[in-house]
Amino acid sequence: MDFETRAIHDGQEPDPATGSVTVPIYQTSTYAQEGVGRNKGYDYSRAANPTRTALQICLASLESAEHGIAFSSGLGAVTAIMHLVNPGDRVVLIADVYGGVYRMTSQVYEPKGYLFDYLPAESFPSLADHLDERTRIVWIETPSNPMLSVVDIRAAADAAHAAGAIVVVDNTFATPYLQRPLELGADIVVHSTTKYLGGHSDVIGGFAATNDPTIAERLTFLQKSLGAVPGPFDSWLVLRGIKTLAVRMRKHCENAHVVAYWLSRQPGVQKVLYPGLPGHPGHEIAARQMRDFGGMISFLAESEDEAVALVARTKVFELAESLGGVESLIEHPARMTHASTADAPFAAPPNLVRLSVGIEAADDLIADLEGALAASAAEARATT
Repeated sequence: MDFETRAIHDGQEPDPATGSVTVPIYQTSTYAQEGVGRNKGYDYSRAANPTRTALQICLASLESAEHGIAFSSGLGAVTAIMHLVNPGDRVVLIADVYGGVYRMTSQVYEPKGYLFDYLPAESFPSLADHLDERTRIVWIETPSNPMLSVVDIRAAADAAHAAGAIVVVDNTFATPYLQRPLELGADIVVHSTTKYLGGHSDVIGGFAATNDPTIAERLTFLQKSLGAVPGPFDSWLVLRGIKTLAVRMRKHCENAHVVAYWLSRQPGVQKVLYPGLPGHPGHEIAARQMRDFGGMISFLAESEDEAVALVARTKVFELAESLGGVESLIEHPARMTHASTADAPFAAPPNLVRLSVGIEAADDLIADLEGALAASAAEARATT
């Protein structure tokens, strides 16, 4: 079956008790057992819940995975994956990594003796030169957050596997509709389901998928043992969002194309970072490994003052952290989502603005940005 059909049906058979065509919210913590050690596959909802099972089956199918494990947040999924390595082991991450991941690696795991190196996207073609016998994981975001860098997943996987490391790809920006890293050689794909998969800015969740049974067994154990599991209602909300993922992503991409090309012609914009633009350094790789280029855009304003003024002046683009909802959002990464990287060599540029382009009318989005750009430029001129 095609993607759209699997998004609506996989793991979501009609409820056997009532015939409900929507997976029920099994709002329960425990389950009656027929005898000691004799149950119907469920005994306690931290270990397993039928609504969560439906979500895991569906998302695994969309990622071309044999195994899916859901978590209470994207960082909950990251935490479980980080437990696959030990103090003294080395993890190589793309330098342009989500600020929450950098906060975790630098402030939680490094003090415990874990080793992390951050490699710029432009250095990934020579990834093999940066790996050693201690390297256990290569961690990639592509497109990355917030610089929209692109990494060749297949080439990175080949280099990592030759060195005995596994590859984790954060696929949050792309979603499985646009890109399936496991098909390109990755070992684990991870998501913040809070974003495009949920799609409506009303749930927090995370997910990891793999085709490796040993990794799957370990992550399932960690899911149960660490306890960062999504509740049944959260699982149901993500499952509901997935049903319209393909339709939404097509509109996100369509709008982002229009907005990116418009921004690239504006005098108050120094540079637009969007893989769909032919001048983007990762354009050809993205075109090869993605169905389309996604709904995220970053751009450089003329100055930090103009960037900060701009994000406060839009009306349709709401000033808010997060991304991937049906509504358009705007933010200043250096002071918001990526403030934790301020002292890192790869800190977000102070004049960077990040857009999560929603599914509103494209003309309204452009008019909103046009007015905000003009007003912020005028404000900046008045203060100099």
